[in-house]
Amino acid sequence: MASTYSFDVVSDFDRQELVNAIDQLKREVDQRYDLKDSNTEIELKDNELIITTASDMTLQAIEGVLRQKATKRNLSLKIFDFQTPEISGGNRVKQEVILKKGISQEIAKKLSKLIRDNLKKVTVSIQGDSLRITGKSKDDLQEAILILKAEESELDFPLQYENYR
Repeated sequence: MASTYSFDVVSDFDRQELVNAIDQLKREVDQRYDLKDSNTEIELKDNELIITTASDMTLQAIEGVLRQKATKRNLSLKIFDFQTPEISGGNRVKQEVILKKGISQEIAKKLSKLIRDNLKKVTVSIQGDSLRITGKSKDDLQEAILILKAEESELDFPLQYENYR
């Protein structure tokens, strides 16, 4: 009986690393002289991050520090979807940052078609917000990963490859 191999394609991030990056961001905001008196609030929710601060200039500085801390913790910057800042009460600026997770059905279908058009020896199935790619040869699966990595630069979210067996 021939064995089959498979792997999953997901779009996710390490939540604990994100929490650590935000903790570092809060510490830096409390310590930096240009951000210390901005009365900045940073709140992490399930699928979003809310930043409330004194002005656009401090918001841009905080955004830069967030990107720096996330990069140092090996988090892709593609997980952050910065919304348009809003003016909130008391002359303050509020910005929502949506945290991207999962592959939408539309993108999953597009990636599935891309793999099927280029590789005839693998099967692709959409499973919720991930893709499962199955094949009889590990070489075919490696080729599928190379195709997806080439396509990843076009996407506005990161891809990870899990459960390779």
